[in-house]
Amino acid sequence: MSEKNVQPDQKFVYDFTEGNRDLKDLLGGKGANLAEMTNLRLPVPPGFTITTEACKVYLESGAEPAALRDEVSAHLEALERRMGKKLGQADDPLLVSVRSGAKFSMPGMMDTVLNIGLSDASVAGLAEQSGDERFAWDSYRRLIQMFGKTVLGVEGDLFEEALDATKEAKKVSVDTDLDAADLKALVKQFKKIVKSRAGRDFPQDPREQMDLAVTAVFDSWNGDRAKLYRRQERIPGDLGTAVNICSMVFGNLGPDSGTGVAFTRDPASGQQGVYGDYLQNAQGEDVVAGIRNTVPLADLEKIDKVSYDRLMQIMETLENHYQDLCDIEFTIERGQLWMLQTRVGKRTAGAAFRIATQLVDQGLIDEAEALQRVTGAQLAQLMFPRFDEAARAELLGRGIAASPGAAVGKAVFDSYTAIKWSRSGEKVILIRRETNPDDLDGMIAAEGILTSRGGKTSHAAVVARGMGKTCVCGAEELEVDTKRRRMTAGTTVIEEGDVVSIDGSTGKVYLGEVPVVPSPVVEYFEGRMHAGADDADELVGAVHRIMSYADRVRRLRVRANADNAEDALRARRFGAQGIGLCRTEHMFLGERREMVEKLILADTDDERTTALEQLLPLQKKDFIELFEAMDGLPVTIRLLDPPLHEFLPDITELSVRVALAESRKDHNENDLRLLQAVHRLHEQNPMLGLRGVRLGLVIPGLFAMQVRAIAEAAAARKDAKGDPRAEIMIPLVGTVQELEIVRDEAEQVIAEVRAATGVELKLALGTMIELPRAALTAGQIAEAAEFFSFGTNDLTQTVWGFSRDDVEASFFTAYLEKGIFGVSPFETIDRDGVGSLVRSAVADGRATRPDLKLGVCGEHGGDPESVHFFHEVGLDYVSCSPFRIPVARLEAGRAAALAPKGDGTGTR
Repeated sequence: MSEKNVQPDQKFVYDFTEGNRDLKDLLGGKGANLAEMTNLRLPVPPGFTITTEACKVYLESGAEPAALRDEVSAHLEALERRMGKKLGQADDPLLVSVRSGAKFSMPGMMDTVLNIGLSDASVAGLAEQSGDERFAWDSYRRLIQMFGKTVLGVEGDLFEEALDATKEAKKVSVDTDLDAADLKALVKQFKKIVKSRAGRDFPQDPREQMDLAVTAVFDSWNGDRAKLYRRQERIPGDLGTAVNICSMVFGNLGPDSGTGVAFTRDPASGQQGVYGDYLQNAQGEDVVAGIRNTVPLADLEKIDKVSYDRLMQIMETLENHYQDLCDIEFTIERGQLWMLQTRVGKRTAGAAFRIATQLVDQGLIDEAEALQRVTGAQLAQLMFPRFDEAARAELLGRGIAASPGAAVGKAVFDSYTAIKWSRSGEKVILIRRETNPDDLDGMIAAEGILTSRGGKTSHAAVVARGMGKTCVCGAEELEVDTKRRRMTAGTTVIEEGDVVSIDGSTGKVYLGEVPVVPSPVVEYFEGRMHAGADDADELVGAVHRIMSYADRVRRLRVRANADNAEDALRARRFGAQGIGLCRTEHMFLGERREMVEKLILADTDDERTTALEQLLPLQKKDFIELFEAMDGLPVTIRLLDPPLHEFLPDITELSVRVALAESRKDHNENDLRLLQAVHRLHEQNPMLGLRGVRLGLVIPGLFAMQVRAIAEAAAARKDAKGDPRAEIMIPLVGTVQELEIVRDEAEQVIAEVRAATGVELKLALGTMIELPRAALTAGQIAEAAEFFSFGTNDLTQTVWGFSRDDVEASFFTAYLEKGIFGVSPFETIDRDGVGSLVRSAVADGRATRPDLKLGVCGEHGGDPESVHFFHEVGLDYVSCSPFRIPVARLEAGRAAALAPKGDGTGTR
């Protein structure tokens, strides 16, 4: 939204008393939830929110809306009247925080400034009003430090180094041991740092401080770490952030004050109880930054029982109100509890499934809502292997189990090294004292994160849980020395490059590589584990309940991409309802490659016939095994698709072999003929050359042999009292005439087998839609096809003009970084381009043949977001690799539960 599109009466600022939790698009998550807590009459410091619309105007036009300053002034004056003090006044200053707040939680990715309003003139007034000079100067040094880094762009390390030097000179280890004189001297140092690095004095005008902070928050929406996080979490880049201006309450006023973060349930396990961190005599950023080790939230009961009891009541109120796990930030100012934020909390995959079923049992949500509380991505995380508890491993130490998983990698001590080694193919564990938002790219690159400081609410823990990344925090017995790039555990020294293993489920850290065992969730899907009472079985029970509901409500059927009986049987155990893609080319490799070579080298019809006759019984055996494994379920078999040269030796290797033989006068006639064939079949772009249906039309008898093998296998299976349901799929069709010729030949072969065996055969004949022309002429092609299966891998390549193997390595990273892609179109279907062709082909195909069966067999069939699209356009099934079948089942259920009733997508 640019300034010219602003409506004359458009409102850009809302008091906390004016909003509610349904206004997240306008007020951001933080602002909407502050308003909601205010509506619930919970103790929220007064304040107001600048909307995301104001941010959008600023980002598009480079200037804030003209009306914004006056609106902010009006709300600030109302806040001053309510608080009985003015912003930054000398004798009793009102101080405010300026905090970001996007619609979706982006922990630590955007900017916040506390203690706005402090200056050389007002710091003495704050000291007198509070009766605590140390507190006043501590708040002032915090403001200069945060403002300098966030607003003026001064390197944060400069402030940290000055603070560390002051503590070292005083011979203390924590900043709370510094007195007022120390902090007063530190403020002078900090102001000198600002002057030298920012080229200006620290601003003394409190309104200038606030206005500059607001602009900095707007700018942070497009900061590098925010953009990286949005790409990782697939958050749209055009939402903008709100800005929350809130009257300050102080947790750094002494031992009867403090700050904390609480969860209504354990975000790592989902268990009910008292979970969170508390830090006495501190401000909120101290907790999430992990720079001082917190105490467990339960300890607050001993420190301040009145505040603890009130907090427990509020947590129960919020969880019942939001009907979900809530993440809460609070401050206690001299015994008075204040709520600074609440949001639906991020959680691990296991916690998501447990909490969803717990809330059903408590009557807070129904099964349909529980299904929406989990995702296919979370289910996939639960299927990853875990460490073998029986394995012998050297335990280095133990920290807080912040985000589960079994991660193994080489120790690295900074984000740059993590990225560099990861890009070289190394698996790494990022080890830090504590992480901060600048470490995000290194956290993404690493297999797991290990910190020696911080708890379950630290930056590392919160971000890792959001990304589904294994994380162990607060391993205090491990001494991390980032400058010397080493970690010490007792007498053991771990240098950079040494392998370590971290268990995010137990918090244990091991030296070396620990072997892994299958996940209990995988064992459940394979029928080797059942729901019970222990922790693993409790998780399995939660997964079972949600999967059962998903299977009851989903419309899309889920098939497997499987080329042999072993994969087919595993897929069936995972819940596959048939095979959507059997790639017959995989059956021509290994020992059979020699037979294919004979077919390619055949000079006469007799030689070609002999080669095909040798392949026929082998193909028939393959198909019998598949029909047995999938008895009673459909098996879609794709006829040979890739170019023939793929079955021949590499041209360079073969050329060298022939040249060496010639130099030794040791000619090999077969190698010479192979080399000639390789040259004859060589194509500049083989993926757009002689392959698929074109092979079947050019190589006489090739497709007929495969069809005969399928038909004879089906007849044999029927004779054995089985129920084979074969579907023959012709690949790479671009025009109905190609399909008609192959179909006529196939029907003739099937008739011959029917006559020879006396077995009645009904084999469906269809095609892959993987070329734009096929999608555009789907109405014509449907006249000769009983089913379509969308080959979205090739369709994506041909629509975009991409050669997948080349472009992903060459420029996809740049495209993702520049925002051209939100996600690779090979990972999630491109709805606007490829998706548009799929949608029109579905409509045109069914207009010609209403009973046309429609599926997809590209890799998108197992991608959660793509599954929702395939449900929307009315496909009958998706097909994916066996391991992704549970994910597809779950997402198909979620898509059905989300879809409006009577959406026009019937089951076939």
